Amino acid sequence: MFYFAQKTWENMLRAIVNAYLICYNIHKETKIKWFYQTNKEKESLMKAATYVSAGNLQLIDQPKPGIKNPTDAIVRVLKTTICGTDLHILGGDVPACKEGTILGHEGIGIVEEIGDAVTNFKVGDKVIISCVTACNTCYYCKRSLPSHCEDGGWILGHLINGTQAEYVHIPHADGSLYHAPESVDDEALVMLSDILPTSYEIGVLPSHVKPGDNVCIVGAGPIGLAALLTVQFFSPATIIMVDLSESRLEAAKKFGATHTICSSDIAEIKAFINEVTDGRGVDISMECVGYPATFDVCQNVISVGGHIANVGVHGKPVSFNLDELWIKNITLNTGLVNANTTEMLLNVLKSGKIDATKLITHHFKLSEVEKAYDVFKHAGENNALKVIIENDISE
Repeated sequence: MFYFAQKTWENMLRAIVNAYLICYNIHKETKIKWFYQTNKEKESLMKAATYVSAGNLQLIDQPKPGIKNPTDAIVRVLKTTICGTDLHILGGDVPACKEGTILGHEGIGIVEEIGDAVTNFKVGDKVIISCVTACNTCYYCKRSLPSHCEDGGWILGHLINGTQAEYVHIPHADGSLYHAPESVDDEALVMLSDILPTSYEIGVLPSHVKPGDNVCIVGAGPIGLAALLTVQFFSPATIIMVDLSESRLEAAKKFGATHTICSSDIAEIKAFINEVTDGRGVDISMECVGYPATFDVCQNVISVGGHIANVGVHGKPVSFNLDELWIKNITLNTGLVNANTTEMLLNVLKSGKIDATKLITHHFKLSEVEKAYDVFKHAGENNALKVIIENDISE
């Protein structure tokens, strides 16, 4: 009797131990799965400067991008910057950019992954990211207008997620990236993403600047100063910079401006320019801000036979004095950069003819991007031109 009772007790004890072991193993396995799943979820996220709502930019978690098409590349961003266009987006002037979009369309980085159809780049290549995505095969790309590419154009930080993040997805990598030479400073290379090609292609080239011309550039921000640097390729006699910031005008003098005026009064500006140009006005006026008032300056100082180049991004209509200008035989151009002079401008940087690092005044980490935006938004108070944002989160 005692023997059977003992056996029953042993069986019960064994069952309890087995049940405990089963529960322990299930718990352990669940915990391991949770650990790996949590880590995997973390690995699939990245930090990114995100347009949350009008006037609200935040550094938040966003999904890490992956290859979608065979022509794609994934680039780990090394350095990026903020553009005036990003401020226009935050101000609600670009309704096509939806809330939740990662901002930024400039930068350099390292290729982390490529699609099967990418031929010009390989994993590990250091690259310049163009602000314009070009398929190189559509109707507009074949007409040297990749800014209006039917499967690209200006989409980074606008219609798709941009470069102010740890990683960026680049469609049509072969037409949208450039190899970054080690001989040129990284921060100078960032200037090749947008402001140098934009100022040159939309401001300088369409103006047909000739040696001895009189040029007025309205706006001494980064785009205006980039136009100042590149217009000197053609040896104009005078370059007059107009702005409301004395510090920016001081920078303009160092960059090659022959005259500066700190004013928003059209009569005062016109009188100053007439004095410099013997009353004729300027041969070329470049609008590099994107406001009705700055465009108005340009059309009021242009000479007979002159050219107005509108480089700024406008969010509101402007008044065009056609009743006064039709008889003056002027021409006018606007446009979105095509970035088809990037290789040429890269050669200029290699030669040392211009130093694009002069455009950079402030440095921040990606983890400080919200502070960087605040400084750039109040550029006048902070004596800021271009800011460089370095990825300090991923390696």
